Amino acid sequence: MHSKLGLSTSNASQLMTYQTDITATLAHLILHSKPDQAALDAARDGVTDFIAAALPIVQGTIADSGLAPLKQVFCGTDSLTRSLILGYAGHVLDFDDYHPAFRGHPGTVILPALFALAAEDLSVTEAAFLTAYVTGVETAGRIGLACGPRHYSLGYHNTATLGALAAAAAASRLAGASVEQTQTILGLAATQAAGLRAQFGSAVKPLHAGLAARAGLTAVKLGLAGFEGNKQQVIEAFLAAHGDGKQQPALLVENWGAPWRILSPGLEFKRYPTCGGTHSAAEAAFALRKQWDQENGSNTDLADAIEHITVTFPPGGDVAPFIRNPTNGVEARFSLEYVIAAALLEGELKLARFSEDAVEPAIAALAKRVIRHADETAPPDELDPEARFHEVTLHLRNGNTLVQRTTRKETSARPVDLRAKLRQTMGSQARLDSNTLADRCALRQQGDLRYLLELLF
Repeated sequence: MHSKLGLSTSNASQLMTYQTDITATLAHLILHSKPDQAALDAARDGVTDFIAAALPIVQGTIADSGLAPLKQVFCGTDSLTRSLILGYAGHVLDFDDYHPAFRGHPGTVILPALFALAAEDLSVTEAAFLTAYVTGVETAGRIGLACGPRHYSLGYHNTATLGALAAAAAASRLAGASVEQTQTILGLAATQAAGLRAQFGSAVKPLHAGLAARAGLTAVKLGLAGFEGNKQQVIEAFLAAHGDGKQQPALLVENWGAPWRILSPGLEFKRYPTCGGTHSAAEAAFALRKQWDQENGSNTDLADAIEHITVTFPPGGDVAPFIRNPTNGVEARFSLEYVIAAALLEGELKLARFSEDAVEPAIAALAKRVIRHADETAPPDELDPEARFHEVTLHLRNGNTLVQRTTRKETSARPVDLRAKLRQTMGSQARLDSNTLADRCALRQQGDLRYLLELLF
């Protein structure tokens, strides 16, 4: 394990002394491991994806009614406030990255904390920033595995709860905290962790990301200032409190960085501005629309030909997209019915359809004909989210059926063009060239980080 981590002989020897203390071991790994070039390159893509999601909100290219009241309450320019606002902005569109082991969105909690730190320290280099980011994603994936499957099922929003720890880990690395300080920091982050899935479909969901970023950075600031907290057993207590008996603390540190979590299972970048739990259903609907068009020469009368639609998935496979009758586009992001209907009618999931505006009447009308079914013969989603599928069936008025089954693995395996995503979200904003922006997001040259900071803050 040590050679893959890039730990020195002295650090590897020191690590052995921590083996009986999970928090101390984790703190040591956070501060001393050395990501390889492949992991750093994956981090460059993560930065690009985050900027595509956050910058249009920060700069007002895409309107958001929650930003103004948030800034009215949190109106400072300090790093804690900046991390909160930027974390919120990165998750507003629900178009940001996802990590399956974390079962949440790591970029929008880790990167705001790092950008806020970098903005107050001109000595932060691009390489140090990327290293801290990889470390944060590693922590996110590991805390997700260690907490187990019940945390999300119990109603917690992993981005909010586990995200506070991931942000704290990354910021500890970038700030140069000691092992002892980082132990305290991790405990401080864990004790602030909060967030419920019941808030999905509202502005509180992106607020969760901002609060988690701020919680992680707050923990770092307090730890560096000498604030004392318990250094042992806090992480174990967090996992026990939130794991519902399924927690596995050893997974926090076993085989750290072998491979790096940013590479395997890796960050997933969204093609559609909707809940990730709708994407395989959407792609099944796209395939059905294409089949109808090929067989009938046109899709213009598809809606009239449909009597009703069924969508089948493993038990619990719809806990995130739980809204059945959305009233606006934000709620519609979490509606299997609306996403399927939009995919069938328009052949795409337009960013504008999932804004704060009211739902489109024709899409909403077709969505009312969608019926959900859990396939009780399939393993529960909680046990293996990676095995999730959506089977969409069009029951036609002439008695025929069209069926398409698409798995989450098939959907996540398809690459996403991040430059195209930048162009999509930034729109026609003339003063920013999307290709130049994408180049600077890679953080390959000195000055690239400062360039992004000027855009964000």
